[in-house]
Amino acid sequence: MEENFLQCPYCLENVSVLLDTGVEGSVNLIDDCEVCCRPIDIHYKVEDYEITNFHYQSIEGNEF
Repeated sequence: MEENFLQCPYCLENVSVLLDTGVEGSVNLIDDCEVCCRPIDIHYKVEDYEITNFHYQSIEGNEF
């Protein structure tokens, strides 16, 4: 597991997420913001146990 930080697309607070680096390839997951509890769509890619690409966005229809 690796801790990454992102800015919530809803409340704009900096939050941390734990990403599994034990899987190879592309990973898609939805994690709730630890501040405002709104869902964040997270995409990342793992190669040789390292995160090589990281992207996140709000889920449409859930904006304030």
